[in-house]
Amino acid sequence: MGRFLKHELSGWKAWEIIWLAAACTVITALSVHWGDDALGITMALTGVLCVILTGKGKMSCYLFGLVNTVLYAWIAFEARYYGEVMLNACYYVPMQFVGWFMWKKHMDGKTKEVEKTRLTVSRQILLLVLSAVSIYGYGLVLKRLGGNLPFIDSMSTCLSVLAMLLSVRRLMEQWIVWIVVDVVTVFMWFADYQKGGTDIATLLMWCIYLLNAMFMFVKWFRESGEHVNEV
Repeated sequence: MGRFLKHELSGWKAWEIIWLAAACTVITALSVHWGDDALGITMALTGVLCVILTGKGKMSCYLFGLVNTVLYAWIAFEARYYGEVMLNACYYVPMQFVGWFMWKKHMDGKTKEVEKTRLTVSRQILLLVLSAVSIYGYGLVLKRLGGNLPFIDSMSTCLSVLAMLLSVRRLMEQWIVWIVVDVVTVFMWFADYQKGGTDIATLLMWCIYLLNAMFMFVKWFRESGEHVNEV
């Protein structure tokens, strides 16, 4: 345990520490100010820690991710975003364990961060086509279930599945997909808030996710270099 904590705490740059502290402080303070409950605040805080630690390439992201996905599934169920519920309960929860073991095999002994790679252009195009087909098909399913904003929900869900797969494969392209997911999901939870929803912490969490994805895209683009992954 001591060795694990030492690795998780090592190698942080000043801007990364400032960003982590600022994001956690802002989401906690504003959520309390706007009267969100303890469940929503805990879910949002663990989510922010998860995505920032993912960007940093630290394995502890999966510990916070496990807590976050369970709590988020419950909150999404109450908001009738069934795609989000199924995504988190049936996919994200088990993928926290998959990601942990896959990252453990590819940790850089010098930086104490996960090794970062990127896809070929042909693989990127293939993923784009498959994503479009999946979004349309799943949107039809959610519409029949009577879900709220079915095609927006489908886009968020399908792209999140893709982004998580890219993440456990240590691929830079995950951050491009996460940016799209975050924009769509911010819109989705803003629409819920406008209709009288009280999960302000959830909306704030996704706004911070969006900023984080932009920062981490730059970081991973630089650090993946010429390490191309064909899978």
